[in-house]
Amino acid sequence: MIAVGERINGMFKDVKRAIKKRDKAVLQDLAQRQTTEGAKYLDVNTGVSVPAEEQPEVMKWMVQSIREVCDTPLALDSQKIPVLKAGLEVVTGDVMINSCRCDDNVLDEFMPLAVEHNASLVVLTMTEAGPLNDVDSRIEACANICAKAMEHGLDLPNIFIDPVIYPVNVAQQQPGYIMEVLRQLQDMADPPPRSIVGLSNISQGTQERHLINRIMLVMLIAAGLDAAIIDVLDTDIMDAAITAELLLNQQIYSDSFLKAGRM
Repeated sequence: MIAVGERINGMFKDVKRAIKKRDKAVLQDLAQRQTTEGAKYLDVNTGVSVPAEEQPEVMKWMVQSIREVCDTPLALDSQKIPVLKAGLEVVTGDVMINSCRCDDNVLDEFMPLAVEHNASLVVLTMTEAGPLNDVDSRIEACANICAKAMEHGLDLPNIFIDPVIYPVNVAQQQPGYIMEVLRQLQDMADPPPRSIVGLSNISQGTQERHLINRIMLVMLIAAGLDAAIIDVLDTDIMDAAITAELLLNQQIYSDSFLKAGRM
């Protein structure tokens, strides 16, 4: 599983303060620690508290600050094309574009940008009206995403489809729906698009957040999940993910398999 570190995001208080003060040391510390703990990408999000007109400049500053100390691939996270373009101007190495909705007009904007920059693209099963909420509508959206990708010349393995997790305390049937979408997605094409989730959504508003996140991730890996945006600084959740892959014969056992899984 590809772990995408979630912590460089203006929704977190420490990052919000760092952006306001332009204190790059906070971002750099998070980038280095998340990389050490096994992040293969670092999600970079200005957060909604940054005024819209400032977000392109802030995204550029965040990317440049991280690149001073860390060459881990970045996932530039915004639904605004100007913000993404600002980050893409200064990013180096492998890159992922995050948070594209699945409306046709949005796909027609984001997919050429991904092709131009040889980037992977995260597409949410979400339209302007909101997230799709059953298996069939999500699978229909996935099929359309694949068709659009082929139309734009974007290789399907460079597409990461996010079926959008709902909090379990408001939609307890949704985890089962997500797992069924992951299973069907693997048979959609050869090679198929890949899958990703924003894991922490499952436990929003609950008392046992760490436990729910950990168990959900293991179940999703067993259902075929390719990537997850997670708190890689949570040792227990990373240990659970690595062990799940070991037991699914996706990792080679050694006594140091937990350490090896973070490399």
